Amino acid sequence: MADLLVLDGIRKSYNVGTPVETEVLHGIDLVLKAGEFVALMGPSGCGKSTLLNIVGLLDRPTSGHLFIDGEDTTLLAEAALTRLRGHSIGFVFQYHHLISAFTARENVIMPMLVDHGRPDAPMERHADELLDQVGLGKWRDTRAMNMSGGQQQRVAIARALAMNPLLVLADEPTGNLDTASAQGVFELMRRFNLQRGTTFLVVTHNHELAAQCDRIIDLVDGRLTGDRRIRAIDRVSRPG
Repeated sequence: MADLLVLDGIRKSYNVGTPVETEVLHGIDLVLKAGEFVALMGPSGCGKSTLLNIVGLLDRPTSGHLFIDGEDTTLLAEAALTRLRGHSIGFVFQYHHLISAFTARENVIMPMLVDHGRPDAPMERHADELLDQVGLGKWRDTRAMNMSGGQQQRVAIARALAMNPLLVLADEPTGNLDTASAQGVFELMRRFNLQRGTTFLVVTHNHELAAQCDRIIDLVDGRLTGDRRIRAIDRVSRPG
């Protein structure tokens, strides 16, 4: 399968040029194939969130190159980065970051609204289809504040998939859930990966969930220390 994500010598430093300059990522080289479902693991403070922010185009590396679907993102201006992020990358966070007063449908529509400017019937139909797929069709008009944690995270997954992204980044997506809800949310992401061919990079401390991924990548003190293949990729092709 083709390379979807390529990190070539990615370094990230803070307070550059000052006496307290600190390098957090030390020359990260990493390749993710299209359709992979990959766990990123490591102790707190090892640089996982920093790496995820760079991959998600929320932050720029100090040096090195980041390619998404063959495009060198380090050469892009901010407007182009924003456009690429909005169309190619979905995000699922530990804290779902839904708008609590909005309904499930309204939350899922948000990425499309940012892209198109105003809601319309096709957006609503697409949001409803995604909510059906995550098992929340009956709750589409329920406000997020009135949903359980597991339901809210399912809405967050539907929202992450609203733009049919190439890559979904999930930062501890099950960290606030009980065991049963965590497994359900994980299986939901896995199902979208298998059925749609969407690539997932999942930060987790849960070894049982990580063992269900295709690969486990270990990050310690800003350096990749392990890359274990759990199973071969066997995916459908992404719809054109």
